[in-house]
Amino acid sequence: MAFVDVVTANIRLIILRELADTNGYTSNDSVLQAVLDAWGQRLSRDRVRTELAWLVDQGLITQVPLGSSGASRVTLTERGLDVADGNAFNPGVQRPGPVR
Repeated sequence: MAFVDVVTANIRLIILRELADTNGYTSNDSVLQAVLDAWGQRLSRDRVRTELAWLVDQGLITQVPLGSSGASRVTLTERGLDVADGNAFNPGVQRPGPVR
């Protein structure tokens, strides 16, 4: 696996785990961008939205636009929670370590 693929898989896991640890399993793309930055993954808003779109396509999250700003509300799905917890595997998302 190429380095860029490893980093991308890590970004996706960080997003899923953040949503899993959030009250109501819901956040927004702005908060997720800040969380990624805190984990050492400094991304443009466009890149965050690209990764969110990929996660939607995989059925791991849902995304609802918030007004005309381009911001969105992101919610973890049941399958996304399984992947975040390591109970299911989705190619393109890093598997979590054995201790969480």
